[in-house]
Amino acid sequence: MAAELGIEAHVLRHWEDVGALTVRRDRNGYRVYDDEAVEQARTVLKLRRVGLSLPEVIAAMAPEKSAAQAVVQAKIADLEGEVARRLQAITFLRHTAECRHRYLDDCPDCAAFVRGA
Repeated sequence: MAAELGIEAHVLRHWEDVGALTVRRDRNGYRVYDDEAVEQARTVLKLRRVGLSLPEVIAAMAPEKSAAQAVVQAKIADLEGEVARRLQAITFLRHTAECRHRYLDDCPDCAAFVRGA
């Protein structure tokens, strides 16, 4: 299962330990990854790859839709804030790369970027 997902087996065990993944056991105690467990693992992996922490993943997979949506909406807001900060950083860096002033302190535009940070 881990190889199919491209992750280490200990990651699957950890997800199970923290409650992000439910895996059935056979009579001998071996994990059985049925279709439901495989789909659940894929969902956990996708949510982790888009930036959710394991507690957020667990909450996002909660049976109560409104609780899950609240977690996802909060993550969207976090990501949008990060995008805005990165765009500001790009704007600042582009300006500094093209700035005619030798030192950033000498440039009113650079100083304005710094004060706005």
